[in-house]
Amino acid sequence: MKLLVRNLDRLTTEKELKGLFEEFGTVQSCNLVMDKEDNSSKGFGFVEMPKSGEAKIAIKKLNNKTIGDNKIRVKKAEDKGT
Repeated sequence: MKLLVRNLDRLTTEKELKGLFEEFGTVQSCNLVMDKEDNSSKGFGFVEMPKSGEAKIAIKKLNNKTIGDNKIRVKKAEDKGT
Protein backbone atom coordinates (compact mmCIF):
# COMPACT_ATOMS: atom_id res chain seq x y z
CA MET A 1 0.00 0.00 0.00
CA LYS A 2 1.36 3.43 -0.94
CA LEU A 3 0.95 6.10 1.73
CA LEU A 4 1.11 9.87 1.39
CA VAL A 5 2.78 11.62 4.33
CA ARG A 6 2.16 15.39 4.52
CA ASN A 7 3.16 18.31 6.73
CA LEU A 8 6.63 16.93 7.46
CA ASP A 9 9.24 19.15 9.02
CA ARG A 10 11.45 20.19 6.11
CA LEU A 11 14.52 18.89 8.00
CA THR A 12 13.11 15.33 8.20
CA THR A 13 15.30 12.84 6.30
CA GLU A 14 14.19 9.78 4.33
CA LYS A 15 15.99 7.64 6.91
CA GLU A 16 13.97 9.20 9.76
CA LEU A 17 10.72 8.84 7.83
CA LYS A 18 11.45 5.20 7.01
CA GLY A 19 12.29 4.53 10.68
CA LEU A 20 8.93 5.94 11.79
CA PHE A 21 7.03 3.51 9.58
CA GLU A 22 9.29 0.50 10.22
CA GLU A 23 7.93 0.44 13.78
CA PHE A 24 4.69 -0.88 12.25
CA GLY A 25 6.07 -3.29 9.65
CA THR A 26 8.07 -3.71 6.45
CA VAL A 27 8.81 -0.59 4.41
CA GLN A 28 9.34 -1.35 0.73
CA SER A 29 10.29 2.20 -0.25
CA CYS A 30 10.40 5.71 1.14
CA ASN A 31 10.71 8.88 -0.96
CA LEU A 32 10.72 12.48 0.17
CA VAL A 33 9.64 14.96 -2.50
CA MET A 34 12.50 17.40 -3.00
CA ASP A 35 12.59 20.91 -4.44
CA LYS A 36 14.62 20.83 -7.67
CA GLU A 37 15.91 24.38 -7.13
CA ASP A 38 17.64 24.00 -3.77
CA ASN A 39 17.32 20.24 -3.09
CA SER A 40 15.36 20.83 0.14
CA SER A 41 12.33 18.82 1.24
CA LYS A 42 8.94 20.06 0.11
CA GLY A 43 7.43 18.77 3.37
CA PHE A 44 5.80 15.61 2.03
CA GLY A 45 6.70 12.17 0.77
CA PHE A 46 5.55 8.65 0.03
CA VAL A 47 6.05 5.42 1.95
CA GLU A 48 5.25 2.02 0.45
CA MET A 49 4.37 -0.87 2.74
CA PRO A 50 3.70 -4.25 1.06
CA LYS A 51 1.30 -5.52 3.75
CA SER A 52 -1.93 -3.51 3.85
CA GLY A 53 -2.65 -4.54 7.45
CA GLU A 54 0.64 -3.04 8.63
CA ALA A 55 0.05 0.06 6.51
CA LYS A 56 -3.41 0.58 8.03
CA ILE A 57 -1.98 0.36 11.55
CA ALA A 58 0.76 2.87 10.59
CA ILE A 59 -1.90 5.27 9.26
CA LYS A 60 -3.94 4.94 12.44
CA LYS A 61 -0.94 5.41 14.77
CA LEU A 62 0.93 8.14 12.85
CA ASN A 63 -1.83 10.35 11.41
CA ASN A 64 -1.92 13.63 13.40
CA LYS A 65 1.16 12.59 15.40
CA THR A 66 3.55 15.43 16.23
CA ILE A 67 6.99 14.83 14.73
CA GLY A 68 9.44 17.63 15.44
CA ASP A 69 7.30 20.78 15.45
CA ASN A 70 4.71 19.50 12.97
CA LYS A 71 1.60 17.35 13.16
CA ILE A 72 2.01 14.99 10.23
CA ARG A 73 -0.88 13.69 8.14
CA VAL A 74 -0.84 10.15 6.76
CA LYS A 75 -3.32 8.62 4.33
CA LYS A 76 -3.48 6.12 1.52
CA ALA A 77 -2.06 7.69 -1.66
CA GLU A 78 -4.51 8.11 -4.53
CA ASP A 79 -3.73 6.20 -7.71
CA LYS A 80 -3.12 8.53 -10.62
CA GLY A 81 -4.69 7.76 -13.99
CA THR A 82 -5.75 4.14 -13.60
